[in-house]
Amino acid sequence: MRNPRNERVSSDIDGSGPERTCILSGKVGAREDFIRLAISPDGLVLPDVHARAPGRGAWIGVSRETLENALVKGKLKGAMARAYKGAQLTIPEDLADRIEQALIRALTDRLGLELKSGRLLMGSDRIAQNAREGRVTWLAHSADASEDGSRKLDQAWRVGSEAEGSGLKGTRLPLDRETLSVALGRDNVVHLALNDRGSANRVAAQLQRLLHFQGQPHADQAGGGMDDRDGPAPAAAPATTN
Repeated sequence: MRNPRNERVSSDIDGSGPERTCILSGKVGAREDFIRLAISPDGLVLPDVHARAPGRGAWIGVSRETLENALVKGKLKGAMARAYKGAQLTIPEDLADRIEQALIRALTDRLGLELKSGRLLMGSDRIAQNAREGRVTWLAHSADASEDGSRKLDQAWRVGSEAEGSGLKGTRLPLDRETLSVALGRDNVVHLALNDRGSANRVAAQLQRLLHFQGQPHADQAGGGMDDRDGPAPAAAPATTN
């Protein structure tokens, strides 16, 4: 990635704090809630979801639908032209697809790291046991998980969290079991749980960005997904699949 010579992007340099400005909506928000766009050496505009590419970048905080409308109407091209002061840039027609796939990869990579650390639990029986014992901090189900199976794990989680009647339930992920299984290198991954608050926060941050871009409610708006008790959950047994 590069930054055209002698050019600056206001959304990357406005103030020294963590806030950024969306070049499409003008909205100001936390850096982690936005998606950075960077420029390849040949002038191609590409997503930089981890904000690691060198040089200045432009930031967007809109949904996929809004971005696609901006692409069709030329608003993104105009905003990028103003930000980079007329530099020759190429915006790929499939930019929205590239962003969504990059966000999905960021989420599944995060889950993979938590799996390697031993903090990610898989398998209905293992999750249910840990949930009833109060060892689950975050619970999630694949997009195609059965309602019955999800409901049983949700109930076990509420019991272990002493939250019966609260409506606490696992997050319905925007990923099906096949996607999760391929990403995590396990068979038939349908339900996921985390036993550590820090891990839950890291996964939730990636999930929220994906849900926001897809135009879906955040997990906390959609019915839970994370136990709000203070402090880390106790360690649990190694992960298994179901």
